[in-house]
Amino acid sequence: MAQNLDALSSFPDDGIAVVAGATGGIGSAFVRALEASGRFTRVVAAARGNDARLDLLDPTAIAGFARSLEGERIRLVIDATGFLHDDTRMPEKSWRDLDADHMAYSYAVNAIGPALLMQHLLPLLPREGKAAFVTLSAKVGSISDNRIGGWYSYRASKAALNQIVRCAAIELDRRWREALCVAMHPGTVHSPLTQPFAKSGLNVREPDVAAGEMLAVIDGLTAEESGGFFDYRGERLPW
Repeated sequence: MAQNLDALSSFPDDGIAVVAGATGGIGSAFVRALEASGRFTRVVAAARGNDARLDLLDPTAIAGFARSLEGERIRLVIDATGFLHDDTRMPEKSWRDLDADHMAYSYAVNAIGPALLMQHLLPLLPREGKAAFVTLSAKVGSISDNRIGGWYSYRASKAALNQIVRCAAIELDRRWREALCVAMHPGTVHSPLTQPFAKSGLNVREPDVAAGEMLAVIDGLTAEESGGFFDYRGERLPW
């Protein structure tokens, strides 16, 4: 169980927190940490396979999930969804490995789904007091930081997500002056998603540790930093 996070006091204690992808390794750690913090009136743990029935591949389900939250004060949304590989699709090492279906699925999960989540949930954020929408991106989505290539679909879909965050933050600022929308790089976290790539020498952290680190960063962010791309230590990452 994550420790009580008093640092989340930057958020008013009058609203709920929402975690999308709540059954994954990082998502479930966020749920535990947010519940332990006592900062929110309740924590909505949303995933395709649980009662919340949030499927980022289904636009109708996303809209329905948002409708179920109308009238709530949503102080924090954490989108912990993402796709890197499965039993049949692995990150591409070369352009020879490119596959249209693989690319389309990566964009659907890593960019389109989160964009629709923003479309429906950002308007529900309170107009007064701090509120935040945080989506988990990846450092490999940075174009200027890409020096070794490969992982075409994952890199490109996360780069697309970063641009979507930037656009949404600009629009959000026009009417929600105290709210923020940011992308975060969680680092390498021990989970089935990263297990094949957790090579020796990497700083691999447990999900509860990673969630605590990121929540501390989120707590310190202000509306002036909306639209930014940050890592789990709070360092701004290049686009």
